[in-house]
Amino acid sequence: MSLAESFEIIQHRIRVTCERAGRAADSVTVLAVTKSQPPERVRAAADCGQVLFGENKVQEAKAKIPLCPGKLRWHFIGHLQSNKCRDAVELFEMIQSVDSLSLAQEINRRAEQAGKTMPVLLQVNVAGEASKFGYPPEKLLADLEAINQLRRIEIHGLMTVPPYVTDPEKARPHFRRLRDLKIQCEQKLGAPLPHLSMGMSGDFEVATEEGATLVRIGTALFGPRVPAKMRNPAE
Repeated sequence: MSLAESFEIIQHRIRVTCERAGRAADSVTVLAVTKSQPPERVRAAADCGQVLFGENKVQEAKAKIPLCPGKLRWHFIGHLQSNKCRDAVELFEMIQSVDSLSLAQEINRRAEQAGKTMPVLLQVNVAGEASKFGYPPEKLLADLEAINQLRRIEIHGLMTVPPYVTDPEKARPHFRRLRDLKIQCEQKLGAPLPHLSMGMSGDFEVATEEGATLVRIGTALFGPRVPAKMRNPAE
């Protein structure tokens, strides 16, 4: 299947899911996950109409983004180390993976130096997995006001990576938990949070039914990633 065909199938599935859930189709945006994808594949996706892309690693993004069309929009979606915040603030229009007050403070400092305001999502470890990054829900609520007071940070919503499951329905409680947590955050802040980033290639329809506004899709669009040791060294 070609990338163009995959793109159209994903768009169709989102339209059908939104109709079933009573949502407008344009209320959900696909973020194409480009981890390990060369600039040529990014360009091919852009030619299909894909605009929003996400990278997991700052160093890979730093090398790749300058080689891609300038009209594209980029979000950072991986675990962010404090020593990479300066580059992340310069490269991306949003950081989706803020998981501590100290990280938010460092992003704020780097955004101040860059003279810009940084939209962020707060990453939540809704299932409490030891292997995953993200705020425990209670800690998020405790830190929320302090993050909101950082003058160069704009909280736009929440993000989660639920446990891997083969049955998408088993991810539903985690998506629902994030949606409920967003409502709690809105009540605490007294302001709406527009985004829920949740759902990936295997479960984005369930996430859409539960209120996702951003779905992070890699494999369903680009196909399975080639292991690093099998890639062409020239890529």
